[in-house]
Amino acid sequence: MAKDKQIIVGLDIGTTKICCVVAEAGLEGVEIIGLGAHPSRGLRKGVVVNIEATVESIKNAVEEAELMAGLEIESVYVGIAGGHIKGFNSHGVIAVKTNEVTQNDVDRVIEAAKAVNIPMDREVIHVLSQDYIVDDQDGIDAPVGMNGVRLEAKVHIITGAVTSAQNIIRSVNRAGLEVDDIVVEQLASSEAVLDQDEKELGVGLIDMGGGTSDIAIFMNGSIKSTAVVAIGGNHLTNDVAIGLRTPNHEAEKIKKTHGCATTAMISEDEVIEVPGVGGRDARQLSRRVLADIIEPRVAEMFSLIKREIELTGFTDKKKVASGLVLTGGASIMEGMPEMAEAIFDMPIRRGIPKGVKGLMDLVNSPLYATAVGLVLFGYKDLLSGRIHKLRGRNMFDKVLGRMKEWVKEFF
Repeated sequence: MAKDKQIIVGLDIGTTKICCVVAEAGLEGVEIIGLGAHPSRGLRKGVVVNIEATVESIKNAVEEAELMAGLEIESVYVGIAGGHIKGFNSHGVIAVKTNEVTQNDVDRVIEAAKAVNIPMDREVIHVLSQDYIVDDQDGIDAPVGMNGVRLEAKVHIITGAVTSAQNIIRSVNRAGLEVDDIVVEQLASSEAVLDQDEKELGVGLIDMGGGTSDIAIFMNGSIKSTAVVAIGGNHLTNDVAIGLRTPNHEAEKIKKTHGCATTAMISEDEVIEVPGVGGRDARQLSRRVLADIIEPRVAEMFSLIKREIELTGFTDKKKVASGLVLTGGASIMEGMPEMAEAIFDMPIRRGIPKGVKGLMDLVNSPLYATAVGLVLFGYKDLLSGRIHKLRGRNMFDKVLGRMKEWVKEFF
């Protein structure tokens, strides 16, 4: 986009929806000026399975955002998700050449931490520094300028399947757009819904989408763990469709309008209308019947997420003192925080995008957390002067070339 306009666009390519948020960035912050959303066709569990359908859905969402914003979109920050996303921690050690830590030393120790064996079909998407150790002094955020002879870095590395990421980029390019950067979706969402105080104290983010639930754990201001569980809102829709014997698109409407994750919150006299399938007549059912279908599946979802978090060792209330934050479209359903509190036994809140101005009423929902977070992610790039264009097969070469620029400032 033209530099004088300072336009940033976030494109959330999800399993159930594609959302495009247009923002104008200035010295005073980010102002939302356009929003476009369209049902997603061509993705399954966050991965492209039909490029033509995905391209068409992207075009529709982008056109809607362009009309509202009154401008033409040329490049976007894109979210990436799916079960292929994996994160792990690594550790690097170097000797300081001049007894004073320089930026070059920081770059070298990050490179050393990245020197791990990664399968040929996977590539690094993010390298996020956690903290540094100078000699025996740990917990250092910014080591540049400190005296020492030994520098260590703890980092969190996120990798993804090469083909899955390339298909996302190719779909966006075929829709006529350039890609400024790709961002793992739970990191983008964290930019929009988490406070820095929460990150310092310890917090877990659960981004519940249609095909996957993405997890990110923060402590002491930096990211400690990421994970993806291949279960999301679409599983609830399928259960409702089968349990109520109604078409999937009607089941989705019923779930959004009348769904509740906790049966105890529903009064016995509430009734809903369920359309029939195959030309059969609609029928009246108690809303509790719907909740009886949804509640056990939601409990199973949270149990699987809890088990994944337990594998990281961050279920201790002392480590995640702020509790958990639920965001994403599937978290909107009534009773979700209450069910999560029962399963996790810790404070739960819904994460709603913040930190932006303008048309806030349009994006004031967990549904748009990732798209708004992508805009905020791009704003940090804009402030630091880093804008990256990723196109075609050379995408990861460019990503790897900028990895040394990724330091603690993001978290």
